[in-house]
Amino acid sequence: MKKLILLTIFSCFSYLTFSQELNCQISIIPSSSLSLGPVEKETFKELESAIYDFMNNTKWTNDIFEIEERINCNIQITITDLPTTTSFKGKIQIRSTRPVYNTSYNTTLFNHEDADLIFTYLRNSAILPMSNYQYRDNLSAILSFYAYIILGFDYDSFKLNGGDPHFKAAQQIANNAKSSGDDGWSSGSGNRRNRFWMIDNVLQPIFSPLRTTYYDYHRLGFDLMYSDLAAGRKAVLASLQSLDKIQKSRPGSLNIYIFLTSKSTELINLFSDAETAEKNAAVSILKRLDPSNSSKYQEILG
Repeated sequence: MKKLILLTIFSCFSYLTFSQELNCQISIIPSSSLSLGPVEKETFKELESAIYDFMNNTKWTNDIFEIEERINCNIQITITDLPTTTSFKGKIQIRSTRPVYNTSYNTTLFNHEDADLIFTYLRNSAILPMSNYQYRDNLSAILSFYAYIILGFDYDSFKLNGGDPHFKAAQQIANNAKSSGDDGWSSGSGNRRNRFWMIDNVLQPIFSPLRTTYYDYHRLGFDLMYSDLAAGRKAVLASLQSLDKIQKSRPGSLNIYIFLTSKSTELINLFSDAETAEKNAAVSILKRLDPSNSSKYQEILG
């Protein structure tokens, strides 16, 4: 009995100490144009379960995560076409959040819809982790790529350039997947808003101010607002203004778009209560960074 008790305690301790990094919720949604029979519906359930197991049970880093430290994220896959009984086409929406220090608030770190989703899946099969980032199939490559993207931005928000190893892992996956012929991985398809260019931009020196912004915005801005709202808001504004250089050299870049897609509503709420001068400064920089949503940022001025 004593051995059994000790074994149970050890097992619980191991589970708590070596918990995986992601707490990822998965949903598979068929397009309204699809007519699903019992087999297809069951396949979707199995696919959802397989993706859940893959994202949450794969050990993505060598770091130790407590249960409560796992990164909360959501993946929604919309299936728009079933070319064969084992092939799927559609889009994937990925969103991850991060808690703000000493509050119950969670800020969105990454929010992106990828419309270049095509993969095969066999019923009753598990999705296998990649070995040394080598391409095996499109589904495992896409899921692994976004797992490392989620990790990269999360680590960047706690430590300056802390996401480097995870972004480099994502880049290796993208480079190895180019031979698949999928437009989502191509550097020469004319689509500069795909996975290849997303990770290429992250690691390009010209985009280094955006990496710094992820740190300044969260650690020097939102994480300090519980004790000094004005100072935290000032740090957020300064972090946004540092992105002006990127916008001038790479207007309309995917990575700035992703950042603002994640943050626009949060920024409107934050600066709507600021002093007039700070409101004007925030609206000015946000309109320059995201001109297509200028009217949205005008809400800050009331």
